Amino acid sequence: MWDERYAASERVWSAGPNREVAAVIGDWPPGRALDLGAGEGRHALWLAERGWQVTAVDFSAVGIDRGREEARRRGLEVDWVVADVTAWEPPPGSTFDLALVAYLHVPQDVFSRLGQWLSPGGALVVVGHALRNLTEGVGGPQDPSILHTTEQLRASARGLDVERCEEVLRPTEAGDAIDVVLVARRAGG
Repeated sequence: MWDERYAASERVWSAGPNREVAAVIGDWPPGRALDLGAGEGRHALWLAERGWQVTAVDFSAVGIDRGREEARRRGLEVDWVVADVTAWEPPPGSTFDLALVAYLHVPQDVFSRLGQWLSPGGALVVVGHALRNLTEGVGGPQDPSILHTTEQLRASARGLDVERCEEVLRPTEAGDAIDVVLVARRAGG
């Protein structure tokens, strides 16, 4: 379905980063980043422009190809990987200073694996539709089993130091969407 959706339009998502992603990560010093569920690569490209070494993973070959082409056009280096994020694992010994999960709605156990891939001081950043968005917000997936609550994300970040975990409003043309933001860091950095 996602290959068809990416192939049917010029751009599915905006070219720039989500505002919460930019607000959280924008001033961080670059390092190694994982963009899980990268789609067309808007966050991977934005991070690469800021000096990050980025691995972008998505199961849509069309989305990854679009990101790869845009990176080539801009002269950016990104490691593009076509894979199912629910099963993908980085090469043994690989660690990241940032694991970004933006609007990827998958079962919660995927998030709990990410902490082990962080380097000391590395951060897990999750931005996505809140469960409460179903009844009080607009847009987003309609399957409650893949939407986030702050409690679920805190549980998924077990073993990490949670710096921020809260719902935020995101204005859209149709009204306010309700998102949740998690920033959690591995000790030792």
